[in-house]
Amino acid sequence: MAAKSSGINAEYGGKCGSVLVRLVPAPRGTGLVSAPVPKKLLSMAGFEDCYTCATGQTATLGNFAKATFAAISATYAYLTPDMWSATVFTNSPYQEYTDYLAKPFVKQPKKEVKY
Repeated sequence: MAAKSSGINAEYGGKCGSVLVRLVPAPRGTGLVSAPVPKKLLSMAGFEDCYTCATGQTATLGNFAKATFAAISATYAYLTPDMWSATVFTNSPYQEYTDYLAKPFVKQPKKEVKY
């Protein structure tokens, strides 16, 4: 079983209005390095280690929060192996029809057709 991740595995971004928020992976134990608005959202989303970078008019808290939420939503677009659904494999036709294929082939004589 894989170890539980405390952060993100790649860079993600979100945009709302003029605000662009980028989430950057941070080393384990770094904590959340961001402004208060993204820090609150990231902590509620369960992230422990993450850097953030924001550009645009971040004083508009609504757009800042929506851009952060869009960046967090982008992290769920990537499926990690622990999120994969279980695969049910079926038998190949060779395995399914082994008994039929194991029988020796007997060539049938051709019937004469008269016109």
